[in-house]
Amino acid sequence: MFELREVSRVFGRKAAVDSVSFAVPSGQMVGVIGRSGAGKSTLMRMLNRLTDPTSGSIVFDGLEVSALRGSALRRWHRDCAMIFQQFNLVPRLDVLTNVMLGRLNYRSTTMSVLGLFTREERIMAIAALERLGIEQTALQPAGTLSGGQQQRVAIARALMQQPKVLLADEPIASLDPMNAKIVMDALRDINEREGITVITNLHTLDTARAYCQRIIGMAGGRVVFDGTPADLTTEAVNRIYGADGAIDETMTSTSINPVPAYKPAAAGALMPAVN
Repeated sequence: MFELREVSRVFGRKAAVDSVSFAVPSGQMVGVIGRSGAGKSTLMRMLNRLTDPTSGSIVFDGLEVSALRGSALRRWHRDCAMIFQQFNLVPRLDVLTNVMLGRLNYRSTTMSVLGLFTREERIMAIAALERLGIEQTALQPAGTLSGGQQQRVAIARALMQQPKVLLADEPIASLDPMNAKIVMDALRDINEREGITVITNLHTLDTARAYCQRIIGMAGGRVVFDGTPADLTTEAVNRIYGADGAIDETMTSTSINPVPAYKPAAAGALMPAVN
């Protein structure tokens, strides 16, 4: 269980996140939606402790994440993997090395500085790339890959952390529809096969409806909607986005074709490997 209790983050006189409370059961895939400036990214950074809450508490499985310091905080950064919109890869390093960097929090400082990785870690990294359908890029510099490929490398790196929670901050914002689908398919596959809790910020309503079991809508730093895709009515959408009339969702659609609301995949189903 991931639980937020009256969590706020204030910058100067502005509350980017204002008294937010909700709980996420283990293994759920949650989409957080809202306008730019609604507080989505700040919320995500507090969950990962890249930003500290001004007040309130964040608890995961009985551990007060918001109070962690030192080595305990480093372990949380390992257990709570983060995927960013900008990928955050090292462009000059090859893809395989970028993926293995996900093991840094498991290793000694000396081995990390020298860049020494074990045979087992290399096998893990190749397996992660194969799972995401980009094993053929292993020896290429990461900077030579397309945006969609780089985001899949970032997901493979996150898998190397063997996390308990996977956070994705606008993971498809800069991708074309085909690559957006590949990345979201990968996140759902991880959620369903490993049972890892996935929380992702999204700009597009069709994506949230199609992939997430639960949707949280934010406006002005507060949660103004919390429900299933079926509960996300026109009235709820207008409340989230502050619109007076119906929003044409096709204007921000990332779908190649219309997609249905979230429906669990069959047990053991594998994600297709798409280059």
